[in-house]
Amino acid sequence: MVERDEFIGRATASQTDPNTSDRFNFWLRQGIVVNPFDVVAVEQVNSNGTIAIDRGEFVGSRTYGIVLNLEHRTDAPTHLSNFIANDFGENFGEPQTPRQGTTVAKVAVLSNDDDIYMPVPNEARVCFADERGIHIALGLDTIPERRRVPAGLLRMSNGTQAVVYADLAYILGPEGAHVNITGISGLATKTSYIMFLLQSIMQTLERQQRQDEVAIIILNVKHSDLLHIDEEPEPLSPEQLEMWDALGLQPRPFRNVHYFLPCGRQTMSTREPNSFPPLPNTYNTYGYALSDCTDKLDLLFSHIPDPWETLSTIVAELMKGLEEGRGDYKMLQTWNDLLNRPPLVRDGEPKGFAGVPATSVRRFLRHLRRIVKTRTTGLFVAQRPTWMVSLSDKMREIRGGHVYVVDIAKLTDDEQTLVFGDILRTIYELYAEEAVWEEEELPRKVIIFVDELNKYAPKRERES
Repeated sequence: MVERDEFIGRATASQTDPNTSDRFNFWLRQGIVVNPFDVVAVEQVNSNGTIAIDRGEFVGSRTYGIVLNLEHRTDAPTHLSNFIANDFGENFGEPQTPRQGTTVAKVAVLSNDDDIYMPVPNEARVCFADERGIHIALGLDTIPERRRVPAGLLRMSNGTQAVVYADLAYILGPEGAHVNITGISGLATKTSYIMFLLQSIMQTLERQQRQDEVAIIILNVKHSDLLHIDEEPEPLSPEQLEMWDALGLQPRPFRNVHYFLPCGRQTMSTREPNSFPPLPNTYNTYGYALSDCTDKLDLLFSHIPDPWETLSTIVAELMKGLEEGRGDYKMLQTWNDLLNRPPLVRDGEPKGFAGVPATSVRRFLRHLRRIVKTRTTGLFVAQRPTWMVSLSDKMREIRGGHVYVVDIAKLTDDEQTLVFGDILRTIYELYAEEAVWEEEELPRKVIIFVDELNKYAPKRERES
């Protein structure tokens, strides 16, 4: 039962501004503070089409909405009237005749607890929604407990707060399996939130003893921001700790984290990876020899215009030949071999290949040399030493309950596309082969987090 003092206003409808099935207005009583995005509840008709009061208690349905905007209206016909009433702008003391006015809130309808979406009637009483009402308004009451993941904390002007849940079925599938996060660029708020959400998912699954069902792959694209997620955070304020506690979560580091940092130009001599400092305590260095790219050459050319498909023809034939390893391909062991030996080059000159003229082969070699030689950050190596890992091999060892962080912050656009495409292709192939390799204990779901996805995803339509 809502006490009289808890009502904050009444619904209002006029000839020029009526209430509708998806919006309504209400005026605020004096002394009440309401802000945009507050969730309110308003009395609505019951299934009989009437608002019922039984022994002073409302027994109809309730409509829930979110405050979009607030307007203060007075009986002044124009702003000029107010200017003139204040001695033509010279009176800054108490007005002699205060205007009659009130604040009107504009509300968007979110839900009704009895699925009644009639327009809110005039004079219907309005109050702040309680925690249960907030859950009904946002549709959170329909999410099964097992699928609820704390996604945030909603605090309203009157101090009421409620945990906002995300549905695992829409994060991990089968419903959506996708999350978009928007916000102001450059503030790291989006990245911070997604890390919180990932931590919430893992802790939720851990409480249900299901943490082995999910693995996480994170691509670090900015400095060393995500290269220390297994380390203890800075001490939190009491207010921050209170919010974590209200969410039912612990502010702790990620567990079972594996870091993969790229090879650089000096890595072969110093063993220092091409990453922004400070480096994580333990990590693996990855690089790409020619043998690592026999099935990935197409990813290197995904950003290059190819209107006549000459490059794609060369790439397809090379991938097939490198995989079979016959004839001239037996001698191709390094990137230099591919650039300077048959089948693409004979007697120091590019030759026609796979029905493609020598001029197009020369263009292919020019782009390949730019990517793997002249403008590379050092990611491409002649041969991988034993201490350097193959990223695709490591991705094939993916296990549930583990987090894999791949650093691509210092790589060129072409190199970033290769790494991102390599990870996706390896994961897809891994699950496509699951029926064959039944002894492999793969996680049921893999979460892949990449900032600015459109920048790193291959642009051309290719099979992957």
